[in-house]
Amino acid sequence: MSKSLKRVTRALQDAGLPADIQELGLARTAAQAAEVAGCAVDQIAKSMIFRGETSGEAILFLTAGGNQVDVTKASVVAGEPLGRADAALVRAQTGFAIGGVSPVGHLSPIRAFLDPRLADFTQIWAAAGTPHHIFPITPVDLQRVTAAQTADFTA
Repeated sequence: MSKSLKRVTRALQDAGLPADIQELGLARTAAQAAEVAGCAVDQIAKSMIFRGETSGEAILFLTAGGNQVDVTKASVVAGEPLGRADAALVRAQTGFAIGGVSPVGHLSPIRAFLDPRLADFTQIWAAAGTPHHIFPITPVDLQRVTAAQTADFTA
C-alpha cells in the first residue's frame, strides 16, 4: 500500500469512518470514476487545488464531478486571487500527486470549500490519494472531516 493510500486510510479511521477504499483502475476523469463506481458523475467529489496568489498556499475546492470551478467566484470565496497550483505546491502541501489528491490525509492543514451540489446525494466518492483508488463518504462526513465551508464557486 502506498504512503498516500495509508495516510488516507488513517485519516478516515481517525475520523471514525470506515476506510472502504476501492481500486478502480486508472480513471483520469470524473466520468470514468463514476462509471467504475456505478454512480452519477456528480457523485464524484473532485479535489481541485488552486494557489492563493496572496498567501502562496494551496486551497482545496471540492466540487461535484460534472461541475467546473469558476476561478472568479472561487477567488471571491477564498478572499484572494487564485492561480494554477503547480505539481510541486500540490505535493508539498497535500502530499499527493495531481490526479490523486484526496480531500483527507493532507500533510499540512488546507483551507477547503465544498460545492453545495454534493449535498444532493446520500453517498459520494472521492479520490483516496492515488489515481487508482476511491472511497465512499457522505457529504456531511466529507464536510466534517475537511472542515470545508459550503460556498458557490462553480460555473
